[in-house]
Amino acid sequence: MTDEDGARRLLIVGHVPSDNTRRLRDAAAGAARDAVEGGGVRVVAQSPFETQPAHVLAANAVILGTTENLGYMSGALKDFFDRCYYPCLEHTQGLPYCLYIRAGHDGTGTRRGVETIVTGLRWRAVQEPLVCRGEWDEAFVERVAEIGAAMAAGLEAGIF
Repeated sequence: MTDEDGARRLLIVGHVPSDNTRRLRDAAAGAARDAVEGGGVRVVAQSPFETQPAHVLAANAVILGTTENLGYMSGALKDFFDRCYYPCLEHTQGLPYCLYIRAGHDGTGTRRGVETIVTGLRWRAVQEPLVCRGEWDEAFVERVAEIGAAMAAGLEAGIF
């Protein structure tokens, strides 16, 4: 899919229950926009609750962001998948995606839960999930920004 002006779409679906997790999603979005200043990629960043199947169907790539909640993905991201799975199943196979997790522990169950769902959707991971583990570290913001920049640059270059 491309917009009327030929731009490709990068959809960032990030759960942001705190100021720090909002900083992560905003870092991904800001770095993505900065990486493609020429306008070849349109970046849309929103919460899982705002995201509808039409947003996914219009996307050329997706960045998923979630917290680790009780050893699993956030309820918000699970709600997103519950609403979007079947409407997108036959139409988004091969969709490039990447994942970042803000984990208080190890993120293993969160990663496994998300990967199970995206495997069913037949989406294609373009990098290993980024797990920001343990106590808050300002370096998390830069690491998530790198994901946004890389995904946007890859879309603009036609790599994904």
